[in-house]
Amino acid sequence: MTIILEKKYIPLADYFASASASKITLSFNEIEQIMGQQLPNAAYLNKSWWKKTKPPAKHFHAWMDAGYHVSEIITNRYVTFERTDSSGAHNANAGNEDVLLIRAAEHGDARSLVSLQRQVESESEFMLYGQNERVQSTQSMRKQIIDWKQKGHSAIFIAILNGEHVGYLMLIGNDAKRAAHRAALILGVQKSAQNKGIATSLLQKAEEWSAAKGVTRLELTVVEENNAARKLYDKSGYEKEGVRKKSLIIDDKPYDELYMAKFLD
Repeated sequence: MTIILEKKYIPLADYFASASASKITLSFNEIEQIMGQQLPNAAYLNKSWWKKTKPPAKHFHAWMDAGYHVSEIITNRYVTFERTDSSGAHNANAGNEDVLLIRAAEHGDARSLVSLQRQVESESEFMLYGQNERVQSTQSMRKQIIDWKQKGHSAIFIAILNGEHVGYLMLIGNDAKRAAHRAALILGVQKSAQNKGIATSLLQKAEEWSAAKGVTRLELTVVEENNAARKLYDKSGYEKEGVRKKSLIIDDKPYDELYMAKFLD
């Protein structure tokens, strides 16, 4: 029998489906970051909400269908989930394996996404905005997420590593018919989460989204001296198309940007 979860718990189910650790402890905030929405009040007030395993409740399938059960609850702080194998013995091999989930941004992610963008920009030498330059409110980000979802030609994806938002990818499409086949990319991963394949996974998600939307050209710009980013895009199949000379002034020094693109058809 197929259990149909409420939409809000599907990202949580995807997270546990990707996990292999014998024990996973997540704070309430981390669980909500995975979901992109708030937990119900009952989850904060009653330990019994986490222990339910019978209808009409369905939320517990998010972890139980992946082989996990709730072993400890500290109200309003954290929940510990444990995996039990078929013999009933705990698999203690993998306690520290990373769990990466990439999903579309929801309006409940707005505050976290604004904070993440600012962090990434403060850590990077080559983003359009420098440290503390971006002026965007949670309200305007929420409006942008909702607007892009409704129009359908642009999207934002969030990378969630072990329950924390660590990266994002924005696909900016076009409503003009003649340009509907292309989308521009903006990618950012916070420094502490780099070199874990997250940027590559975000680019793969962009291609999946594009295939579903009929987008056949993905394009971006990258500072010529940004060797790490150029290596990523080269490896991912993006090709240089031109140079935007002296397009950025960083610390009073002019930098060229490269136009790069990838065709999916």
